[in-house]
Amino acid sequence: MKFILLTLVSILLVVFLGPFVPFWGLMIGIGLLSFLIAPNGIGAFLGAALGMGLGWIGICTYLGLTSASPLPDQMGELMGLGSGMTLVGLVGVLGFLLGGFSGLTGVLFRHMLRPNDKNIYRG
Repeated sequence: MKFILLTLVSILLVVFLGPFVPFWGLMIGIGLLSFLIAPNGIGAFLGAALGMGLGWIGICTYLGLTSASPLPDQMGELMGLGSGMTLVGLVGVLGFLLGGFSGLTGVLFRHMLRPNDKNIYRG
């Protein structure tokens, strides 16, 4: 349940806050989300990664379809990728990695602040 919540809130954060803040601001926001929601490590990585990656792919696809601009295809050819959809896929992979590592950072920061047991034998 925490995984799905983190994914959906990350998508909403990226879609609605993304046009106003830089990518590192989104990473800080996703890190704070994973700090507050507190899933396990792999859940935080995958949830935040899917949220940011799908958000960026959705925004790129929406802008490409509504504007009907040849710019994505031109940029893909300029970078040697072939088409604009390859460039959109590359943006999605980049968003996946950035979101995943920011989510993992948030949950690991939460684990770092959690108090440890003083009695190692728990007896």
